Amino acid sequence: MSERTVRVDALPESVVALLHAVYDALDIPLPGLTDADEREHAALLQRRCGNSLTILGCVLDDKHDIAPAAATLRRWTAEQPVTYTPWAGDGSAA
Repeated sequence: MSERTVRVDALPESVVALLHAVYDALDIPLPGLTDADEREHAALLQRRCGNSLTILGCVLDDKHDIAPAAATLRRWTAEQPVTYTPWAGDGSAA
């Protein structure tokens, strides 16, 4: 069975918006050096994963409209900003 290749530019705009919203919710910076930073990172990632799963469940299981779902996830993500010190990549905190 051969599946047809589907690229993101062939998807409806609302689907792409939802994919971006999920990506943006989960793409958080690594934590800095302290235990507190690591705890805050883990808690934020857990909350944002839960939010993403909720939105995806609403769209896939409950047949919610995709565009408002993406907007809701974006709003929830904005309401939960990164508050810990991110990793700088050079062996230090940013």
